[in-house]
Amino acid sequence: MELAEELYRLSAELPSNEKYGLVSQMRRCVVSIPSNIAEGTGRGSDKDFARFMNIALGSAFELETQILLSIRLGFLKQSQPELLDKLSQVQKMLHSLINKFQHKA
Repeated sequence: MELAEELYRLSAELPSNEKYGLVSQMRRCVVSIPSNIAEGTGRGSDKDFARFMNIALGSAFELETQILLSIRLGFLKQSQPELLDKLSQVQKMLHSLINKFQHKA
């Protein structure tokens, strides 16, 4: 959720002509991460939980690509590594959860 809040704030600074392009895509990805975690938590099996964690992880890697593209295009400053650091932490946590629950399933 912290990552989503931070990305929403930063994406508001992107060019207005990207509102329906990169900004929209980034926001959908960042919201997808905690949404899939929540949905997976509400499922009844470890297998379902792991599946939703995999979906969240896919969204996290998609978001990483979009952030890197935004940096390359000069929309986001490279001096904002905390966003990528938080995303990396989320990716590591999701990997850990996936490994834990795939082995239990």
